[in-house]
Amino acid sequence: MESKKVLPILFAIMFLVMVGFGIIIPVMPFYAEEMGASPTQLGLLMAVYSFMQLLFAPMWGRISDRIGRKPVIMIGIIGLSLSFFLMALSTELWMLFAARIIGGFLSSANMPTVMAYVADITSEEDRGKGMGIIGASVGMGFIFGPAIGGIFSQESFHMPFYLAGISSLFTFLLVLFVLKESLHKEDKERYSKKRVPILKSLNGPLSILFFLQLFISLSLSGLEATFAYFAAQKAGLDSIDLGYIFMIMGLSGAIVQGGLVGRLTKNFGEGFVIQMGIAVSAIGFFLILFVENFITAAIFLTIFGIGNGVIRPSVSALLTKRSKLGHGSTTGLLSSFDSFGRIIGPPLGGWLFSITIGLPYISGIILSVIAFLLYRIYTLQEKNFSAGV
Repeated sequence: MESKKVLPILFAIMFLVMVGFGIIIPVMPFYAEEMGASPTQLGLLMAVYSFMQLLFAPMWGRISDRIGRKPVIMIGIIGLSLSFFLMALSTELWMLFAARIIGGFLSSANMPTVMAYVADITSEEDRGKGMGIIGASVGMGFIFGPAIGGIFSQESFHMPFYLAGISSLFTFLLVLFVLKESLHKEDKERYSKKRVPILKSLNGPLSILFFLQLFISLSLSGLEATFAYFAAQKAGLDSIDLGYIFMIMGLSGAIVQGGLVGRLTKNFGEGFVIQMGIAVSAIGFFLILFVENFITAAIFLTIFGIGNGVIRPSVSALLTKRSKLGHGSTTGLLSSFDSFGRIIGPPLGGWLFSITIGLPYISGIILSVIAFLLYRIYTLQEKNFSAGV
């Protein structure tokens, strides 16, 4: 199977999945508030989804190693659609929580399995490019989704959820009729026989890369949770300004992931790109402390976004090359660490912000330095491991 033919299909699938996610983002706080949710309950409503992904992404990744990628992607997308329709029909807060739990459980199959699919169909040389394209599709979906959700929410708060559900159903049909299975019969048999406990993959040098991704995710989600308040206090920016800023950041990140990650990893290797991305992220965090107006906010956040955006595809590519587990088990575990960072990051960022408004970004610099050092430790351990020391 030629990756050139399949990668555009995977791009479309993940783009539509993330558009569905994005559609409900601007509506969810008001929708939950209408059902009597307090700010704490709203936070829990957001966190419970990531918590389900933390728990179940490794399971779905492993299942995809045994039964194939296509059926697991279909389960993930139909689960997403079901959760959107359940949210649209919710009349009480507990129903909204139930829908988010069901959605988190089933849709945690999507990202790890799509990344495993990319690992199946790409050569080691082109792995970074494939992972970058998936990263770009996620970024593009998050740009268009909230804009669509904001427009249709003027009609009714229920409308964006129905729209997201229909979008997911369309995506399901796309997978059903257009996407072919990437895992061969002998691969399924080999993975079924192997059955290495997932936690065993946290032994040895590769385990460091999972923790590196955790720190990157932690710093990003801390920024996302606090930047609106920071920009309002420092530069008097409102929600419309922030919408444009995040759109510029997302678009720049998507372009870099889709066009540059592949070339850089091919020419210099994933390690170079990971270290470069961490360094640029740290510079972005530092510059954000000096935001004064819309232009500086847009430029500094975009610098951060470009740096941050190249890390995950490169880590995914490196792990799927080196790991002895199946591709699905590896990407599932990586998604779990990513979700763990997204759970801890927002409350931690909020707490740091309450102490001093610049603290989440100073901590972002510190987390970036830790991530950089982790990568250096990984390279040293990998050399010793390879040499049999």
